[in-house]
Amino acid sequence: MDFDFSAILLALTVLFGVVWGLDRLLLYRKRKARFAAAGEEYRDPAPVDWARSLFPVIFVVLVLRSFVAEPFRIPSGSMMPTLDVGDFILVNKFAYGLRLPAFNNKMVGIGEPKRGDVVVFRFPGYICQDDNGKTVRSGDMTCADPHAPVASQNWIKRVIGLPGDTLEVHDSQIVINGKPVADTQIGSFKGNPARPEDNELLYYNASVWSEQLGPVNHLIARMPARGPTPPIPNAKVPAVVPPNCYIVMGDDRENSEDSRWWGCMPEQNLVGKAFMIWLSWKGWGTGYVDFHRIGTVIH
Repeated sequence: MDFDFSAILLALTVLFGVVWGLDRLLLYRKRKARFAAAGEEYRDPAPVDWARSLFPVIFVVLVLRSFVAEPFRIPSGSMMPTLDVGDFILVNKFAYGLRLPAFNNKMVGIGEPKRGDVVVFRFPGYICQDDNGKTVRSGDMTCADPHAPVASQNWIKRVIGLPGDTLEVHDSQIVINGKPVADTQIGSFKGNPARPEDNELLYYNASVWSEQLGPVNHLIARMPARGPTPPIPNAKVPAVVPPNCYIVMGDDRENSEDSRWWGCMPEQNLVGKAFMIWLSWKGWGTGYVDFHRIGTVIH
């Protein structure tokens, strides 16, 4: 989505709060006295009544979504097999600090991402060079327009590289600080060919692997037949992860547009840490609700 729901909630909260507050401060007493003098039952004007009724509801929703947990829906297969298309997840909004709604400025630092965390973040844009040779973030993947606006979108990936790490990535092979990431093949991917996201993995004979990133053991999908992916380091991603930046990748390694394409993810773009699947919808006629995935803790 290209619109910011948090910004909409914040704007509505401010609007209703101002309408209700100014009315109570400047107009309420005179209006109440007028009704009393006329012997009529008091009632607020419709706009004030709406503001008074909706302000506390929207304020509570804003606080919960901004500082406690926020729901998201997985729109693509880049995190398969960990997260499937149609999974509805909850994201911990205070795991990496309390941030100002809509503006995303950190107010209170609580923690930092750890290797293996599944994080939601605001897409930072593609690293490009402008006409003056300055490095900028652009919404244009080709960098033909280095100043193209970056879409306001929330993305989800797994943290691979931390600030200061020395990283090498060749397709699905990852080396961190000189040590290869341990992985073990489990078997072939099994899915429903009627689902487009499953069908692609089946078409390219994808295999499922268990990968160990620090304390986190999780599953990844590999399909080398789909074609090579950009290595790290490359022109946009140095070997050493810059300060306040993270290298993130999808678990479907050959089908994820991630840091290998657009560079590191700045700390200021963090939204939160994904921690649970609360609903999983496979689609009409292709599985409907997957009850086995409901309540799954995300690793």
